[in-house]
Amino acid sequence: MDFFLSFTNFLTVLPSRSLLKCICLAKRQPFLYLSVFTLVFVLVGCSSPKHSAKKPIKIEAPTKIVQSTVVRRSGQDTLNQAQRLSKQNLNNQVTDNKQAALINQLLIEASELFLQEKKFLKALWLANKVSQMVSTTTNVYRLLLVKAASLQALNHTEQATAQLHLIAQLASDTKYQQSASKVTLTLTYYQLLSDVLLAQNKLSQSLAAQLFAFSLHKTTTEQDIFGLWQQLIQLPPWQIQQIANENPPFFKGWQQLLSYSQKFGDKPLKLSRYLSLWEKKYPTHPAHIIVKTLLNSEITSEHIENIAVLLPLTGAQSSAGLAAQQGILAAYQNPPSVNIHFIDTNHIDWDTLAVKFSELTIDHVIGPLLRPHVDKYITISANAPNLQVPTLLLNKANQPLASYQSVLSMRPENEAEQAAEVLSQQSYQSPLILSYQDKTSKRIAQAFSHKWQKITGKPVDIVYFDQGKKMQSSLKDSLDVNASQIRIDQLKGRLKQVIKAEPRNRRDLDMIYLVGTAAQTRLIKPYIDVNISPFATVIPVYASSRSHSYFNDINNEDSTSDLQNLTFTQMPWLLNAKQRNKPLAKLSQELWPKRTDSLSRIFAMGFDSYQLLEKIPLMQQAPYIVHYGQTGTLKLEENNIITRSLTWGRYQKNKAMEVSID
Repeated sequence: MDFFLSFTNFLTVLPSRSLLKCICLAKRQPFLYLSVFTLVFVLVGCSSPKHSAKKPIKIEAPTKIVQSTVVRRSGQDTLNQAQRLSKQNLNNQVTDNKQAALINQLLIEASELFLQEKKFLKALWLANKVSQMVSTTTNVYRLLLVKAASLQALNHTEQATAQLHLIAQLASDTKYQQSASKVTLTLTYYQLLSDVLLAQNKLSQSLAAQLFAFSLHKTTTEQDIFGLWQQLIQLPPWQIQQIANENPPFFKGWQQLLSYSQKFGDKPLKLSRYLSLWEKKYPTHPAHIIVKTLLNSEITSEHIENIAVLLPLTGAQSSAGLAAQQGILAAYQNPPSVNIHFIDTNHIDWDTLAVKFSELTIDHVIGPLLRPHVDKYITISANAPNLQVPTLLLNKANQPLASYQSVLSMRPENEAEQAAEVLSQQSYQSPLILSYQDKTSKRIAQAFSHKWQKITGKPVDIVYFDQGKKMQSSLKDSLDVNASQIRIDQLKGRLKQVIKAEPRNRRDLDMIYLVGTAAQTRLIKPYIDVNISPFATVIPVYASSRSHSYFNDINNEDSTSDLQNLTFTQMPWLLNAKQRNKPLAKLSQELWPKRTDSLSRIFAMGFDSYQLLEKIPLMQQAPYIVHYGQTGTLKLEENNIITRSLTWGRYQKNKAMEVSID
C-alpha cells in the first residue's frame, strides 16, 4: 500500500474515533466541544507529511472557493488563528455557538488555502476532519470540493469522482439555491468536474461540464468563447450528440451554429443566409462573435482536372475493386472539366507509375484500396515528386502519412469504440461481450472492451463462442444458466417432493454487446432471449454492423423475426436512414440485386471518396466542415484520417429502423 493510502487510512480511522467520541460527548457536555478543535490542531501540526507519495498531475488548483478576508493569509496562518481562538475559549471555559461556527469557518478556509498552496495531503486531511464537525449544506459542499480537488491533484481520480458524486447528490437533495456565493461554489464544482472527466477520457462529458461552468461566469472573454468553439469543432457529430444529452445551458445555440457550419461551411452564400437566421433566433447567445469570424473567413478549393484511381480491377479482390469503381462513377456523373483514369493495381509497374502520372497530368489520386498496395504507394511516392499530389487512400497504412495524403478509415474497431463510448453513458454498469472466435470479431470485441475500461475504469468480460453445438453451451455458461440448472438438479435429488423450477440467469449483467456475422447473430440472439428467465429483467442486446445484413432483410423478411429489439451501429447506406441517398439506393438495387453487404459497403466508400476529394482541402482550412456521406458522417482529424460517425438501427416490427440512442 502506497504512502498516501497508508497515511489517509491512519488519519481517517484512528483520530476520527476520538473525534466522534468527543462530538457525541459534547452533546451532553458542551465544554468538551472546544477540545475537538484543539485535537485537530495538534494532529494537523504533527501528522502532516512534508512529501507526497505521488507526483501531482499538472492541473491548476481550483480558484478560491470563498472570498478571502481583507488581508490574504496562508493556510497555516488561518489554522493558527483558529487554534488561538479555540485555546482562548477553552481556557476561559466559554462555550458559544457563534464562536464554534467561527472556528469552523476558519478551519474550512484553512483547508481551502492549503489546496491553493498545493499542500494537497494537508488540505485533504483537514477537510476530512472538519467534515465531521459541520452540518450546513454550504460548509459540507466546500469541504467536498477541497477533498475532490486534492484527490484529483494526487492522481486519485476514482476517489475524486466519488466526492463529486456526493456534491451532485447534495445539491440535488437540498435544491441548492443560486445565491452569489453558492454560484461561485457551483462554478468551481463544474470546473473540477471537467478536469476529472477529462482525466477519465470522457471528452464530451468534460466539455459539457465546461459549458455549465461557462454559463456561471460573471464575465466571459473572447478567448473563453473561442476556446469552447475550438473544442466543439474537434469532436465528431456523435460526441456532439452526447453533449446535447447533458443539456448544458446555451447548448441549443451552440449545436445549431455548429450544424450550420458543418453543413454549409463549404458554401459561403448559403452559410451566410443560415447564420443570419441563427442571429435572429439567438440574439443574446455568447457565440455571436463566432458568427462574425465565420462570415469573414475565406476558404479556397483546389482545382481538379485529372484523377487517378488505383484499384484492383482484375484477379484477386477484383470484385471489391469493381464495386469501388462503380461507386466512384455513380458520384462522378461525367462533368466536362474532370477526367478519371482508372489504373489496375494488380497489373501495374510501380517503378514507372510516376512517369504515367506525368503523362496524364494527374493532380489528385483516389486509392489504392488494398493495404499492401497502400504501403507500396506511400513508399514510392516519398521519392517521386510526380506522385506527391493530394491523395485519398482507401485503407489504413502501416507507415506515417505525408501532408498531402489522407485516409478514409473503415476500420471496424472504430465502430466498436464509438459504441462503447455511447453505451457507457447509458447507465450500464456491467456489460458482457459475446464474440465469435474469428480474427475480425476478436478485434472488435477487444476494441470495445479497451474503450469501455478506459472510460469507466472497469474491465469487461469477453466470452468467445464457437459456431455449432458448442454455441448454446458457451452462452449458458456465460449467463450462469448451467450453474443454476445444476443447483436445481441437486435440490431435486435431496427432496422427495416433486418441485417445479426454472434456471435463473446471472443478475449482475445489464447489457450484452454481440460481435459476429449476421448469420451467427440470427442463431445466437434467440438463445439469449430463451435463456433469460421469464421473471428477470430483459437484458438489452447491442451489436456491431456485422450483425446486420441489409441483403438478408430485403430478400427474406421472415428472417428478422428472431432479431427483435437488437440494436446495432450501421452506415446510412445499409439502413433506411435519413442520410441515405434513396434514389441512388433504388437504382443500385435495380442494377445489382444480388450484391452482398460487404461489396455494398465498398460501393458506398467509392461514392463518398469521389465527393471527399474536393472537400478535404476545405476541411483542412475549416475543421468544422463535415461530409454527410453514405458511409457515415465524415470528419477529418488532425492526423489526416477521416473518421465516421455511424447511425444506430434497431429491429422493430420485423424491420430494421433508424433510432436515436439518448
